[in-house]
Amino acid sequence: MSEAPHPDAAGDIVLSVRGATKVYPGTQALKGVDFDVRRGAVNVLVGENGAGKSTLMKIIAGVEQPTTGEVILDGRPIALPSTAAARAAGIGIVFQELNLFPNMTIAENIFIGRETTRAGIDIDMDAQRRVAGDLLRRLEHVNSPDTLVGDLRIGEQQIVEIAKALAQDTRILIMDEPTSALSAAEVDILFRVIGELKAQGVAIVYISHRLEELVRIGDFITVLRDGRITGSRAMTDVDVPWIVRAMIGASSKDFAKTVHHEFGGEVLRVEDMTLPRKAGGFAVDHVSLSLKRGEIVGIYGLMGAGRTELLSCIMGREDAATGAVVLDGQPLKDRTVHGRISKGIALIPEDRKAEGLVQILSVTENMSLSSLKSFTTLFHLDVGRERRSVADFVKRLAVKVAGLESPVSSLSGGNQQKIVIGKALMTGPKVLLMDEPSRGIDIGAKAEVFRVMRTLATEGLGILFVTSDLEEVMELSDRIIVMSNGRVTGDLPRADATEEHVVALSAAGHAPRTHLPASAETLP
Repeated sequence: MSEAPHPDAAGDIVLSVRGATKVYPGTQALKGVDFDVRRGAVNVLVGENGAGKSTLMKIIAGVEQPTTGEVILDGRPIALPSTAAARAAGIGIVFQELNLFPNMTIAENIFIGRETTRAGIDIDMDAQRRVAGDLLRRLEHVNSPDTLVGDLRIGEQQIVEIAKALAQDTRILIMDEPTSALSAAEVDILFRVIGELKAQGVAIVYISHRLEELVRIGDFITVLRDGRITGSRAMTDVDVPWIVRAMIGASSKDFAKTVHHEFGGEVLRVEDMTLPRKAGGFAVDHVSLSLKRGEIVGIYGLMGAGRTELLSCIMGREDAATGAVVLDGQPLKDRTVHGRISKGIALIPEDRKAEGLVQILSVTENMSLSSLKSFTTLFHLDVGRERRSVADFVKRLAVKVAGLESPVSSLSGGNQQKIVIGKALMTGPKVLLMDEPSRGIDIGAKAEVFRVMRTLATEGLGILFVTSDLEEVMELSDRIIVMSNGRVTGDLPRADATEEHVVALSAAGHAPRTHLPASAETLP
């Protein structure tokens, strides 16, 4: 836990927000917020989805303007009418939702809008590559600056977004959920870089839902709840229970606990699944596994372990994949996504914005998109039944929404994730594949999602989920599969798993079978 001066040390304050309100049609996101940012410190901002964190950060970054209130920089009021004005004032931001161009290279993305030129005539690509390469090495990122961003995994894109912010001469750096898609090793690298920035006097504003992470990295903490500040202290004076109470008025994280029930027979079997990499080797290297009815199996591993790629193979999204998928004892011959959905497999993707939702459509239209056939007779859509079904899932998942016809883009990140989960459940799956199901979801929403997962499991649904959060995989799984470099390195009943063992297996690489736990059921 970081040592820090008392939060009233006004001399350390580089930026303040005073009396900020923000009114949108039908809602008030901020209600008289006062917020201070201190130089050379990590200023943590925390709150549930919809509490107003992102709105406050957008005001500081020049994306939004407050309805009332002011921003004070170096003791003087300042207008920030645009992101360009904020950048000119030395304010940078890493957004939770990635803001990258997939058809451009890493270097081009890092310098977009502020390209390095030769005498103002043409872009100095070599200079941009050199700087981008230095930033990537600093973040221990292995890809070349010439790699297309569209070819990167979501976690690698997150690192590019961070590199993009570091490339700017910022003295106030806002990080909105910077570790949401990063592995534990990458989080450690990021924290080291944050320590370097602090030593240089940079003020960090840090938003995250991972509470232990906040206690570890933060110097000061401010808690938002329903648009109001409910607590502001030095981090040395708080612990996780205090943060939770300030966020949601409860003293427990209330993660879902294991509901003891008997598992059914095998519902899913994956046999010798293989996916070659374009550059050689295998992203998924001869993986075999099984899943029973009512069982929740967590897949844990570091970035590049092949977890997401494995789910894509099972879902029929990878044409180059080989191997068999057996559902309810029947080999699946249809290798299309539609065919797999119709047979009873549903996937909740890692990137909800790009793959899970259509932002311009309503809550109802998004949730029923994959299950329209069940509401259709010949050419007639039973809109009433569709709305009733959507309303039922909205209630079960505790989605906070003004109305079913509200555009899904108007929801907070956590509520959007719940819509994606509801969309999958509405297909009536036998097997639910979940890729980082709690990414970007606050602690209250996590508890709701985890309770829903446990309830579904007791009803006989088999759940296979991927997570980079060690605590989640330990809390939620009936069985834990560990992957490293495309291979299964461990298959452990939860009762036999320890955090140390799981972490060791995730770094095991291509370990021989004799090094694997005796409890492993199916190994490549």
